[in-house]
Amino acid sequence: MPIVDMPLEQLQMYKGRNPKPADFDKFWDEALEGMHALDPAIELVPRATNARFADCFDLFYTGVGGARIHAKYLRHKDLSTPAPAVVQFHGYSGHSGEWQDKLNYVAQGYSVLSIDVRGQGGRSEDLGGFPGRTMSGHFIRGLDGGPKHMLFTHVFLDCAQLARIAMTLPGVDPARVYAQGGSQGGGLTIACAALEPRVRRLVAVHPFLSDYKRVWEMDLANGAYGELRDFFRTFDPLHEREDEIFETLGYVDVQHLAPRIKGDVLLIATLMDTTCPPSTQFAVYNKIASSKQILIYKDFGHEHATGMGDKIWEYIAA
Repeated sequence: MPIVDMPLEQLQMYKGRNPKPADFDKFWDEALEGMHALDPAIELVPRATNARFADCFDLFYTGVGGARIHAKYLRHKDLSTPAPAVVQFHGYSGHSGEWQDKLNYVAQGYSVLSIDVRGQGGRSEDLGGFPGRTMSGHFIRGLDGGPKHMLFTHVFLDCAQLARIAMTLPGVDPARVYAQGGSQGGGLTIACAALEPRVRRLVAVHPFLSDYKRVWEMDLANGAYGELRDFFRTFDPLHEREDEIFETLGYVDVQHLAPRIKGDVLLIATLMDTTCPPSTQFAVYNKIASSKQILIYKDFGHEHATGMGDKIWEYIAA
């Protein structure tokens, strides 16, 4: 088969290129302390649907920095037996999706919470206040202000906070909260389960937000990673700050969060992917220390592969 990255045997050994900041774990421990101290001020607004077995709500909560975050929340009408909850994360620039596409899990008795990432296509607030460029590009937003002021620091905490909220909801077994997503959603699934390690099971499909320096060195900083190229061209054309920039991005590089995961992991990798290169996907997988498995779709790029949805369903709804 054609190769767009390393041979598979090298991918299975690859541990990433982007530097991990020396105070990485201390930074995230302190960030989590701040998030845990928040009053989420949860609000549930009933949503009328014709689903006879489901109750649906717009769920709002307060995230770091005071932003009100929105998620779709669906649960089975029969809450007599505690059941799992599935926390879902969407692709870059997208939103939480439609109500109907979550009903398969609700029919299984599960609750579903699907976030709108702040500042993207849904109803969550982005209150701004980030130093530097805000015209476009989310993972570089706030880069000049350091990791505490980066947008994706806040987004990662929003995701962990939603899983934490899920564990408190009626009818949810807090020991069976799961997470899933693809692309940006795959990266956020990793971040969520790392920062809320009680997440019991997760599926991450060709995760984004991993190994930025590897993407740069492969000359694939376009499309989803194009904001990295734009940042250098506009603010550091001689690359005098290159080491600093990649180290700061290391705080929001999910390969460095992966070792914190305690739950069972299914990672789905696509070997013809030039959006999130295979090596960046394996950099995540190879650093996960908990029980894990990987499905490798050799002939697919950054797309939904044949049978993938059934594999995800079988893993989550087992």
